[in-house]
This record gives sequence, structure tokens and C-alpha cells, in this order.
Amino acid sequence: MTDRRSTREARSTRPSRSRSRDAPSREERKEATRRAIIAASLALLEDRSFSALSLREVTRAAGIAPAAFYRHFESMEALGLVLIDESFRSLRDMLRGARAGKLDPNRVIESSVDILIAGVNARREHWIFIGRERSSGISVLRYAIRTEIRLITSELAIDLARFPGLKDWSSEDLNILASLFVNAMIAIAEAIEDAKDQAALDEIRRVAVKQLRMITVGVTGWRST
Repeated sequence: MTDRRSTREARSTRPSRSRSRDAPSREERKEATRRAIIAASLALLEDRSFSALSLREVTRAAGIAPAAFYRHFESMEALGLVLIDESFRSLRDMLRGARAGKLDPNRVIESSVDILIAGVNARREHWIFIGRERSSGISVLRYAIRTEIRLITSELAIDLARFPGLKDWSSEDLNILASLFVNAMIAIAEAIEDAKDQAALDEIRRVAVKQLRMITVGVTGWRST
């Protein structure tokens, strides 16, 4: 009788396989905490610059102890650099989506603007952060943003060289053209995140389409040397 009771007690205290299978792993918990820090930072940055953000504010908003922050980021600057990378990832994804053929071939400019509007609306907090830090952020973050813009511009210049009418353009001219498109997209994105209602968004879209059409008209008349 004693042996049977001991066996039953041992079974009752042993964690079930299904429970251990459903429990998040250490890596999953670590990633969840990292994501919570990033989300808390972006929420706090909606109304202030990154330089005004403190580590204690971030960890309080994320629901962790200040010491736990350093298990995920070496410093606040390291967190800022991750935020920049994640923010520009959306722009890179949009450009790659366009290159993958997601644009309507009959309305390329309109489709480009629609993709941009959808992307900014989906990650508005990222664009608020980039718009503020691009012009007034701390030097490390400003440099990182400029670097991201240069990389995106270089990628776009390589893609533009594949278009029939641009195959004979010089590398310098292709980079200038790519820069015009990228800078226009960033300016449009910053305008979108400031839009207060649908009417304002419709006006931004109308002007954006006109702006990109002006650039493409200039392309047709340019002779690269």
C-alpha cells in the first residue's frame, strides 16, 4: 500500500509533458523581454527625443528591473541603434516588395505611394522616432540614420541600372536619381505620420504622386554623361 501511495504522489508532483511542452523556453522569454523593451521605448518616444529618455523610464514601462536591461542591450545608445535598424527595416521591406513585383505595372507611382502609406501607418511609431532623430538626435544616432539612408540609396541605384532606359547612365547619376527617390519617400513618410485625418492623408497622397511624377519626367529628358 505504501509503495502504491508513493508512486501516485511521485506522479502527481512530476510536471506533465504537455505543461513543459507549452512553457516558453529561456530564449523565448529573453526575446519577449527584449521586444517589451523596444515597444516601451517607442511608446515613450512619441512625445520626446531619444536623448530625453532614461533607462529607468524604459525598464519601468517594460515591467523589468533596471539591471535586467543590460542582459539585452549594452547601453541606451545600443538600444537606439536597434530602434533605427528596425525602423529602416520597414522601408527596406517596402522597396524590396516593389522590386519583387508587388506594384501595379499600370500605375507604378500610385502603387508606390499606396505601399508607402500602408507601411508607415503600420509602423507609425518608428517613423515618429526617425523623423525626430534624423535632424535633432544625438550624433551616434544621426550618423546611423545617414548610413541607413546611404545603404538604401545604393541598393536602389543598383536596381535602377537594370531598367532599359537607365542602363547607360553613370554610377554617379544613378546614385543621384536613387537619392531623389529615397529622400522623397522619407519626406512623404514623415508627412504621413503627421496626418491628423483622412483628408490630410489624401492631400499628402495627391502631392506625393505629383512629386514622384516630376522626378520621372526629369528622368526621360536627362542625358547621363
